[in-house]
Amino acid sequence: MEPMEARVAILQDLKIQSFDTIRFASYRTACKLRYVQKSTNLHLVDIWNVIEAFRENGLNTLEPQNEVSVSRLETLVSSLYHNLNKRLPPTQQVHVDSKASLLLNWLLAAYSGDNSGKIRVFSIKVALAIMCAGKMVDKLRYIFSQISDGAGQLIHWKLGDFLREVLALPAAVFESPTFFYKEGLESEIFPVENKITVNDFMAGFMTEPGPACLVWMPLLHRLATVESVVHPTVCSVCMRENFTGFRYRCQRCHGYQLCQDCFWQGRVSLNHQNDHEVKEYSSYKSPSKQIGHSLRKSFRCVPDKQIQALPRFPEQPEKTLNLSHIVPPSPLPSHNGFPDGGIPGLYDRSSTLDSRATGLSLDSNGTSGTRGGAVNSNDEEHRLIARYAARLAQESRTVRSGVRF
Repeated sequence: MEPMEARVAILQDLKIQSFDTIRFASYRTACKLRYVQKSTNLHLVDIWNVIEAFRENGLNTLEPQNEVSVSRLETLVSSLYHNLNKRLPPTQQVHVDSKASLLLNWLLAAYSGDNSGKIRVFSIKVALAIMCAGKMVDKLRYIFSQISDGAGQLIHWKLGDFLREVLALPAAVFESPTFFYKEGLESEIFPVENKITVNDFMAGFMTEPGPACLVWMPLLHRLATVESVVHPTVCSVCMRENFTGFRYRCQRCHGYQLCQDCFWQGRVSLNHQNDHEVKEYSSYKSPSKQIGHSLRKSFRCVPDKQIQALPRFPEQPEKTLNLSHIVPPSPLPSHNGFPDGGIPGLYDRSSTLDSRATGLSLDSNGTSGTRGGAVNSNDEEHRLIARYAARLAQESRTVRSGVRF
């Protein structure tokens, strides 16, 4: 299947799902990308699995601007699904060839508009990091590692490159009229004169409302968390019971609640209007618990809920350990459980590493300078053994005398 044909096939499936009837562009984009994510089984692949696949296939050694061929990209994508099958039970195995072909063609259609059959390394990293499963904070940390310098500071032109690549995802599902890149967008998010660390980067992207061009990205993660949430109530429009997903409650109409499908598509009933203020819920709390919580709060038994603080990370990148000064493993013991150079702790700590490693050194006359030392070490070893045996004998006599008493 050609890349464009694969893209058209996915978009036809999206039309069947009626995502275009959603009024809000951010929810519409998130729903479409969530559908692509589940169609390609990327919702089963964690961000750490993606990073490991990059390392296994050598993408971490390539420059971001380098281009890779279709065959190498196919190898990378196939390894993702092969490793996924190793973690899944036998009854839930995915079909590697079909899923790899679908994801491969969709990536090429999104990022290889000239039909050259090649795709940039940075495009692959951004697309798979955003579309896979995992925590938002872990994904942003990985993205920041790709667009920062050795001192842990953001490189602004690389931020612009990231925005171009990530906004190609909405464009791949025909949402580019709302979410698109424009010149100077990176400066609007973070001014050029500011030094941006990883914590500034995380706060800028995870603190509401966040960049307007990327509001669909946290929604994509929230959709995954609410798919299995059941609301034991009735939608006031479609009368569906125990619906899943988001729940919306009107702040003006008493007891008026909507499921996500009715709210997103603008369906109303009774006196409710679409311009009424509504509140979104991703979980359900029974009315009795709500009343009890309100009473406890009125009596100040429950403190006000504080906004959850974002995690803080070291602003300086972690340095690679220098192992050149680390002492290598000691040689295997040759007799009595001790090495040739004597028992541990008795060697000269001021001696060089080479002399301790070899255990032999020659004097000016060419004779071994450690033979006498070896004899002395043996004598010392024998004395320690005799002392230890005498101590054991003394303890044995003490125990026997105590028994007689």
